[in-house]
Amino acid sequence: MPSQTDQPNDRQAERVLTALDRFQIETPSWAYADTGTRFGKFTQPAAAIDLNDKLADAGQVHRLTGCCPTVAVHVLWDFPEGSDPNRAMKQAEQCGVSIGSINPNVFQNQCYKLGSFGNPDAEVRQAAIRHCMDSIELAQQVGSRCISPWFADGTNYPGQDNIRSRKRRFTEGLQELHQHLTDDQILLVEYKPFEPAFYQTDIADWGMAFLLAKSAGPQARVLVDTGHHYLTQNIEQIVAWLLDEQMLGGFHFNDRRYADDDLTLGSIDPYQVFRIFHEIHSYAFDHDGESPEIAYMVDQSHNLKPKLEAMIQTVMVAQELYAKAALVDHAVLSVYQTMGDIVAAERLLQRAFMTDVTDTIVSWRRQRDLPDDPLEALRASGYVEQASQERSERRRALGIQQSSSYA
Repeated sequence: MPSQTDQPNDRQAERVLTALDRFQIETPSWAYADTGTRFGKFTQPAAAIDLNDKLADAGQVHRLTGCCPTVAVHVLWDFPEGSDPNRAMKQAEQCGVSIGSINPNVFQNQCYKLGSFGNPDAEVRQAAIRHCMDSIELAQQVGSRCISPWFADGTNYPGQDNIRSRKRRFTEGLQELHQHLTDDQILLVEYKPFEPAFYQTDIADWGMAFLLAKSAGPQARVLVDTGHHYLTQNIEQIVAWLLDEQMLGGFHFNDRRYADDDLTLGSIDPYQVFRIFHEIHSYAFDHDGESPEIAYMVDQSHNLKPKLEAMIQTVMVAQELYAKAALVDHAVLSVYQTMGDIVAAERLLQRAFMTDVTDTIVSWRRQRDLPDDPLEALRASGYVEQASQERSERRRALGIQQSSSYA
């Protein structure tokens, strides 16, 4: 078995550099603000107060990593009533980024107690659809391609509602949304096996998301959140199937130890992330090097780690694992698979995973005048300390309380 100190040869290094050139990751606005669990949250003085702060933080991440040019936004959280989308676009441009995927919010308002698109009340369903249509229009105004709704819909008790009827309501609602997409927009259908619904979740797995996306129309795809699976789920198999059906639209990157998903990427099982990336590289190999069009996005809530450090850590780990997966020689792997040489095939993947790609990634960064270690560069920059001081003063002026003592 090779050691972690193995280095890529020249041909492998070139593959890594090419892979990194096309690997871009979208960071989420909400990860820069004070967020937490349903039990509470631990505040940070450097946390963003408003969209301007979020865009500034995202711009800092992009300046240091060179691969995070867009910012996902949440409509209700980032664009309250009366907001000017053009102003947000200009602010993003000033920060060196642009507005990315638009995330509607159909789980927060009181009317969604029994669901949004699956709600038995037609008026509530129409309210949810109107909000999503407004989100599509917002996306068109800011030049965003992806509409990425997540639905908390489901039921808590047997008999609470008709499951088949809820499926049909979702189908009709998504079809209505699809009709309002422009030719270059896509609708990403996300799934989650449970929480907050205790009995059944309306879009509980990739198969349900696949069927709903297929029914919605040709511009609908499935979004895979790496944390939204049971512990024994083979996520790379799901990715492979969706790739083969040309229905993989995007990812939400995170990790999880048990059920929910807000840990930084690769903190628990980096080999799983590597295997997912391997399937994507394998697909490209089988299609003459043409990479699938996938929206790579982060979805995390940094409740304990410093927010910018956690984001940059996730991005660096994603780059490293994507680069390692690019080392796999798919032509040789195909020979081993045809021969039925299981050990050699597995060792080929293990060898790529254990190869140290640090120097190659540093070379890629130097070619782009980026710091060798973006995380260390952030710590040395004083950005977080300055943001903490400025935002603490602004909170005091605005009368915003941040808990800092025992109750």
